[in-house]
Order: sequence, then C-alpha cells, then structure tokens
Amino acid sequence: MPTPIFCLHALGSSSREFDLLRDLLADRLELIGLDLPGFGGSAALPGFTVEEMSAHVEDAIRSHGATEWALLGHSLGGKVASVVAGRTMDGSNGLFGLRAVVLLAASPLSPEPMSDERRQSMLAWAQDVTPFREVASNDARAAGIGLAHAHEFITANTAAPLSPDRDATAVDDVLRTSARAWAAWLRHGSREDWSRQFAPNPVPALVLAGAQDGDLDADAQRELTLPRWTAAELHEVPGAAHLLPWERPDEVASLVRDFWDRRVRTGPSVPPAWARLIASERVSSRTRRELAARALPDDPARSPRALDDTQLETLRVLAAHAVPQPGPDAVDLALRVDDQLARGSGDGWRPDGSPADVVAYRAALDELRAAADGAPEDVAAVLDRVAAGTFPTVGAMGPEQLRAWWEDATVDLVRQWIGHPATMAALDYDGFATGGDRTLVTGFGALGGAAREEWEPPPPRRPLPVVSGAEDRVRPTCGGTR
Repeated sequence: MPTPIFCLHALGSSSREFDLLRDLLADRLELIGLDLPGFGGSAALPGFTVEEMSAHVEDAIRSHGATEWALLGHSLGGKVASVVAGRTMDGSNGLFGLRAVVLLAASPLSPEPMSDERRQSMLAWAQDVTPFREVASNDARAAGIGLAHAHEFITANTAAPLSPDRDATAVDDVLRTSARAWAAWLRHGSREDWSRQFAPNPVPALVLAGAQDGDLDADAQRELTLPRWTAAELHEVPGAAHLLPWERPDEVASLVRDFWDRRVRTGPSVPPAWARLIASERVSSRTRRELAARALPDDPARSPRALDDTQLETLRVLAAHAVPQPGPDAVDLALRVDDQLARGSGDGWRPDGSPADVVAYRAALDELRAAADGAPEDVAAVLDRVAAGTFPTVGAMGPEQLRAWWEDATVDLVRQWIGHPATMAALDYDGFATGGDRTLVTGFGALGGAAREEWEPPPPRRPLPVVSGAEDRVRPTCGGTR
C-alpha cells in the first residue's frame, strides 16, 4: 500500500505543483498536497510565520491519521518540512512515524540566501497591486501579484519555458497568492533562523537542486542544508532551475523512486496501533524521540563507523545466529551495534580484564572472520565452541576472553532488537507509555499513599556482629566490570 507523503509547495505556488509527480509515483507513494496559509485554496487563511505554517502542517498530518508517512518540501515548503521533521524527531509535536524527507530546491533552516535588491523588487510586486496600508488587518486574502509580475516570476525560476498548460497553472497559482503571505515570507519567513533549534536530523533525506537554480543550487544545498541531516544525499537535476516539479517531473520522480527503494523500504514497520500509542500523551517527548530514531530504516550501504567493512559483515553473520529474524524486513542489528560502538553508548559494563568495547569487538571479529565465511551449520558449531570457551584463538584474545566477549555481544544484539518499536509491539510491551510529560494522578497518589510525612532521624544502629572468615570473602566489583 502506498505510503502517504505530505507535500509542501514553494512561494507563489500551491498543491497543484505536485499533480505530475502524483501520477508518476502512485505505485509507491500517496502524494497529499497541502496548501499552506496564504496560498492556493488556503489563500484566505492567516498564519504566515514558519511556526504557524509548521503547526498547520502538523495539524493536517494529525487529522489524516497516518502512522507511517514522509514529507516533501519545495523551496519555502522545504523550510517548513525541515521544521516539522525536526519537531517530530525530537518528540515535541506529538507525531510519530516519519520515514523520510524529500527536499526540492529547499529553503534552509538558516536564513535563505537572497540579495536585498531582489527581495525589494519582489516585495514591490505585491505593493503595486494593493498597498499594505490599505489592507484591513483581518483580511488575510489581500489582492495578490499582478499578471505581468507573475509571468516574470515563473520565467525567472525556470531554465526553459514551460509547456502552455504547466505555465498557465503556475502563473495562476502566483495570482492566487495572498499579498500578505507573499510579503511575510520575503520580509520575515525566509530570514528566520531555525538552525539552532534542532540537532542534525537522522531521518533519511533526499536533497535535489536544479543545475541552473540561482540562490538555492547544489552548492547552496551542500553548504546550508546537508549539514542539518546526518543521512542525506544530494543530487543535481540537469536542465532545471528552481521549479523542479514543473520543469523535470520525470527526473524528479525517478530520483525519488530510487531513493525510496534503496533507503526507505527496508526494516520492519511499527503497527498502526503502536504508532498511535507512541504519538499519544501517554508517552513523554523524550521517549518518543528515542523510539522515533529507533524506528528509522537502516541504510545497508552505509559504511561502518567503528568497525571495518569485513568486521561489519562478520558481525552480520553472527547477528543472524544470535537473533534470527524471519522475513525480509529485518533490523540491521550489526549496523546498529556499530553505531553504538562509534557513539560509546553501550550499557557501560564489560567482563573484568577485557579491553574497551571497540577494541574487543575488532579483535574478536578478526578471530572469527574465517569461521563466518563457512556454511551456516559451521558458524553455529563455531559459536557453540566460542560459548564453551574452547575456540582456538591465534591473536591477542584468548578463548576465555572470546567467550566473555560473545556473551557481551549477544546482549548488545538482543538489546538492539528488543529496543525497536516494532519488536516491542510484537512482544506486546507498552511499558514506555507511563504518563507522558504530564504528571498523572494515579489511584495510589489520590489516596495519599505517596504523601510524605515529616522526616525524623532513625535510631542509632547497633554494630553488626563479626562473622569469622568474612574478611576473606570476595567483594562484588563495580566500576564497569561484571
């Protein structure tokens, strides 16, 4: 079933700019075009700041009820899509299920590059039609841009003339635009700086730029957009300027389809009921943020960060034996453990006398490399010998250290599997839904069971009796060993 992808248009445009892409991608994606306040069918709606437009989009996604979805943003819509994605991944907007983001000639989270001369010229187009001092404050749909300037705008943003039908629709969308929305973007929205509001976003992102775009070409996207996404790829579209959906719909659709098949249609899906639970008020924004990151699809082509390529492939073979996952939608546990090693975000424990986690993983995987190349039954037999501490090692790691490492590695792999929201759903585990960001009054609290009495110092404790031989017992160790 096609995945919903909510599409946000450019300045002076509307949801109609995605009509051609909708037909081309119908087998994989359900394109849902949204008219932002002040544009298209929403020209009469107020709310032209980036915050207000983002809230408008979030409300639309929430009303739709999608539990697995994506975002597509073009130019102005790219900035709004980036804000919505940022608030989804930090858990603050109460949405869950974002799988990917597509950005077409996107306005960045930081202020958009535009010369003052061009900005003032475009502002004058709206002022020529209806001076802003004559527009009533409650009239959101003030007269828009004149016909001559609408044609000028489309011509300036295309590499070659559009076909007559596409040109007519694009020009009509400019004419339908509220002058107040047009001016609000040029004066304020495009200048807003959201780049410090969010950490770099881990959602898979496809960034496209027209080869003949002026301000938002590939160089601008590389400098301003890519640093805000940790799993982004950039492609330049030849023969296009800024209006990519109108100019090169076939090329854009082909790039989106390839990206979707490689990067997004992998891994398990979170069942709708569980996705709705994670998005509910019963889950804190901090927990939602963590689960949102865990639910993202793995990139099987991504280079490892802590291990080398051969070590990662060896770990994948071992992971398949430690945690069998039937079906094609398996979590790439080895890649996630590699991320864990690179971040140093393990459980903090390791067997006494073992080297640091990264060092231990590299040494152990090098020991087991040849065994992982054997038949499946051979690998199982090897792991049985490793678990028994009888596997003959040739490097610095002895059989007992290898046994202890495999025990630790198995815990890491199982933790990565159990921590995925889809696994939690399969196990019917909802222990993360404990009340959200609000303090809920439970029956225990309502009865006063949680009330504290005035503290009094305890009576003096009597000395413990001396037990003969106690000084020879081994004390439990702490400080990172077990």
